[in-house]
Amino acid sequence: MSESLVVCDVAEDLVEKLRKFRFRKETNNAAIIMKIDKDKRLVVLDEELEGISPDELKDELPERQPRFIVYSYKYQHDDGRVSYPLCFIFSSPVGCKPEQQMMYAGSKNKLVQTAELTKVFEIRNTEDLTEEWLREKLGF
Repeated sequence: MSESLVVCDVAEDLVEKLRKFRFRKETNNAAIIMKIDKDKRLVVLDEELEGISPDELKDELPERQPRFIVYSYKYQHDDGRVSYPLCFIFSSPVGCKPEQQMMYAGSKNKLVQTAELTKVFEIRNTEDLTEEWLREKLGF
């Protein structure tokens, strides 16, 4: 039942931005950080960051508020190949207001489907967002 629950829609301009982000040609790490506009019940853009490492990314996240992140990660394989996995990270820190927690949790699936992402991870503490954590999650 909770699968079909949609608390918030995704802003039209954000849908377009996510689509473009999926097919971006740049070869650096980049992130789109999204938040929920409670009054409009919309997932909206919070910040766009280029050339940002996982460790720098965690410093951009609020400690007491949830955020959605779509992260393009440049990974150099041992054999020299380079891949750019796109990850969806749901930052849901311990200590958030339960009402906020519910809005984000209820909107996550719709956003993941909209962004057409398959690598979906969740962190409960922004400090956990490190390069090692990400590589482990991605299976590298």
